[in-house]
Amino acid sequence: MSPRRRRVDDPLWKSILEQTFSHFLRFIFPDADAIFDLSRPFDYLDKEFETLFPPENTGRGVRYVDKLVKVFLKDGREQFVLCHVEIQSNKGRGDLAERMFRYFYRIWDRYKVPITAIAILADESKGYRPVVYSQEFMGTSLRYDFNSYKILDQEESELRSNRNPFSVIVLTALLAIINKKVTDEGLKEIKHDLYEEMMKREMDKGTRQGLYDFLTYYVSFDNEEVLSIFEEEIKTKIGRSDTMGTQEYLLDKAEKKGIQKGKIEGKREEAIAIALEFKKMGLPIADIAKGTGLSIEEIEKR
Repeated sequence: MSPRRRRVDDPLWKSILEQTFSHFLRFIFPDADAIFDLSRPFDYLDKEFETLFPPENTGRGVRYVDKLVKVFLKDGREQFVLCHVEIQSNKGRGDLAERMFRYFYRIWDRYKVPITAIAILADESKGYRPVVYSQEFMGTSLRYDFNSYKILDQEESELRSNRNPFSVIVLTALLAIINKKVTDEGLKEIKHDLYEEMMKREMDKGTRQGLYDFLTYYVSFDNEEVLSIFEEEIKTKIGRSDTMGTQEYLLDKAEKKGIQKGKIEGKREEAIAIALEFKKMGLPIADIAKGTGLSIEEIEKR
């Protein structure tokens, strides 16, 4: 029996973009340091974005990850740029260009500031590459162009030679597409290779932890025990226990959502949502229970 398709955890893009956003800007825009004031903190407008665009039912297996980020310019002006980033790992309904345009005009209507939009396409369809939305009727026409970055178009060798930490993120996504039916043992070797690539690049501890989480959890193992083996092998490789294990990963994610080490503070529904997300990732039920404060039975029946 051939291995089944691997489950990809798209929501991890949301956190890794925040952890690597300056690297992301430098990766996408070669002149980023001359344009953006990267010494100023970024403002992530997720709540504002959800106000403009409430979550919608995009269909089974189709999920979008959107980031709206305020980025200040380096030329001294008070003006700022809103970088809208969309990651799409599934072609979906094929309406990305129209949706990008709707995002543009509603964000412009709300903020009245320049906008640069980047669509990261992590799908496996070679012919799917939207870059423009246009319409015309009786002498009236409109055209909206946006940045589009197709992961499948990237050369693996170029990503490996790129010293920008964000190249490891793209390499992880590219290898996930290329090796979508690899065995657990093969996947473990790929993750070790990605770990070695990460260690070749200079970055701060927080960024390195973010990259480690992404390469570890972005593509799941069929057998959850292999995840524990991989983590132990990494600990042995570096000679100390400073990697974030599965339980710590769960607790860290839970804490960021207002849940501290299993103590639910009036956020039961949120805890259930987190538990379901981790269950889909294939993480151990016992660890999910410890991280959210829910019972094993409660998680299993959902």
